Amino acid sequence: MLSLGLFVRLEAKPGKEKEVAAFLKQGLQMANQEPTTPLWFALRLGPSTFGVFDAFHDESGRQGHLNGPIAKALMAQAPKLLASPPSIERTEILGAKVPPADDSVGFSCGLS
Repeated sequence: MLSLGLFVRLEAKPGKEKEVAAFLKQGLQMANQEPTTPLWFALRLGPSTFGVFDAFHDESGRQGHLNGPIAKALMAQAPKLLASPPSIERTEILGAKVPPADDSVGFSCGLS
């Protein structure tokens, strides 16, 4: 069961909104390579506000993600793209509804 998460809020510098969106879309490729990150979402919360939500089975998976390639790429790009440092919140997952792995739309998040 997924029990832990991260919610990361990102505020783009003026004029960098498209670049932040493109960076997050590319992040999906890296997230798909992380076996300990079974659930990952890149979000647009407003015109210049973005977010990432991901979930993990345990603390070692969450720590691995925080020390992994997505986090390193984000921190490398932050001074260029973001108005302020990313706000990283550790979360506890109290409940979740997700589609089954064999869902007809092809959505699979590895929650078995």
